[in-house]
Amino acid sequence: MANAQDSSLKMFMFLSELLGRSVVKADGRRLGKVVDIKVRLGEMFPKLAAVILRIKRRKLAALDWAEVDSLNGKTVVLREGAEEKLAAVQVNSEEMLLKEEILDKQVVDTHGAKIERVNDIHLLVIDKELRIVHVDIGKRGILRRLGLLKRTDTLTNWFFEYQLPEVLVSWKYVQPLASDPHKKDLKLNVAARGLRDLHPSDLADILEDLDRENQNRIFKSLDLETAADTLQEVDPKLQLSLIESAPVEMVSDLLEEMEPDEATDLLSEMPEEQKRKLIQTMEKPARDTLEELLKFKKGTAGSIMTKDFISVREDQTIGDAILEFQKTAHPLESVAYIFVTDSENHLTGVITLRHLILMEKNTEVGRLMNVHLVKVEADDDVEKVADIFEKYKFLMIPVVDEENTLKGVITFQDIIDERRRL
Repeated sequence: MANAQDSSLKMFMFLSELLGRSVVKADGRRLGKVVDIKVRLGEMFPKLAAVILRIKRRKLAALDWAEVDSLNGKTVVLREGAEEKLAAVQVNSEEMLLKEEILDKQVVDTHGAKIERVNDIHLLVIDKELRIVHVDIGKRGILRRLGLLKRTDTLTNWFFEYQLPEVLVSWKYVQPLASDPHKKDLKLNVAARGLRDLHPSDLADILEDLDRENQNRIFKSLDLETAADTLQEVDPKLQLSLIESAPVEMVSDLLEEMEPDEATDLLSEMPEEQKRKLIQTMEKPARDTLEELLKFKKGTAGSIMTKDFISVREDQTIGDAILEFQKTAHPLESVAYIFVTDSENHLTGVITLRHLILMEKNTEVGRLMNVHLVKVEADDDVEKVADIFEKYKFLMIPVVDEENTLKGVITFQDIIDERRRL
C-alpha cells in the first residue's frame, strides 16, 4: 500500500483515516495505536512532525514521523528499531496537535470571512512527507469520521442521483481562533452582513463568543424559525440565558418550533414551575408530545428520541405511504425509513424510500416490509443505542415500549448530539 518514504508517491488522505490505526514494529508486532499527530508550524502547508501513540497501560508517547516506514492497509508500520526512539509528548510554541487543537475547533475562512468548524483535515503524502493542505468543513467530514460516508453516498446516489459535495478550505486561508486576536471583530462582521444567511451552527458559534448584552441583542433580532434552529445548537447554559428575559409566549413558540427531543432537553434544565408554565401555554399537539418525552429519565433512549417519523399500517398500500411522505414536514433524516405497525400500533416492520419509488402503488405494505428489525426500548441506556449505531451503521433506530408499541425514533444525528453533551 502507501509507502510514506517513496519520494515518487503522491497521495491524499484524511486525518480521520490515520487516527485509531494500529502501529506495528518492523517485525509486525503491535506497539500501540495513533491518537494524534503533531505538526510543525512556520510553512504555508505544515508538515507532520511526529505521531502520538497510545501504548500499553494507556501511556502516551511521541515518535518522529521519519521513523514511519509505510502506511500499510489500516496499520502504520515503523522502521527497524523505531520503538527505541519513543519519547515523552512535548509540544512547543511552533508545534500543534491536530486532533486536540484543530479537529472540531472553530476556524475563520479568511478568504470568505465565514465562521466554520473543522470536521476533518486533508493531508498530502509527497516527497517522503505528510503535509496539511486543506481543512474539511463539510458534512462529508462528519460522515467519514462516523464511518457512514460510503453508506450515505450509496443512499443519496440511489434515491436522488446526488452526492454531498466536499467542502475543503485551503490551509493557507485558515487559522485557529484561539490564536486569532481579532476573532471577535471577524465574528461581528459576519453577523452584520446577514445573520439569516448563516447556518444555525455558525450562528451558535458566534453567540457563544459574544458578551451577554450582544448575545441577547442578536438573538432577539432573529426570526422565530432561525432563533429556534440556533437555540438547538448552543450550549445548554447559554440556551437558558438567552430565554431568561424573554416573554413566556415567545419561549413557548420557540419550543414548539424546535425539534421535540431538543425542546425536551431544554425544558428538563428549567425549574419545575417555569417548565409547567411553558407547557401550559403551548398548542395541544406540541404540549402532548413534550409531556410524553419528559416522562423519560435523562440518559435513556426515550429522553433523546423524536416523534418526527412516518408510520403506516400493514394493510395500507405503497400509495398510502407516498401520501404520508408527501404530507410530512419532518427533516429528511427522520423519514429515511417508514415504519410499519399493526392496528394497535405495535411495530411489525419497516420499508424504505426505495419501495415508494419502485413498487406499484396498490401493493400492500405488509407484503414488502422487512420484519427483521433492530430496535431499542425507551428505557435503554443511551450508550447501548450508540453501540447499535456503530455496529449497524443505521440512519435511524425505532424506539418501542415493553409491549412493542412504536413510541419514537432516534436518528444518528441525535446520538451524535447526545455524545457531544456528555
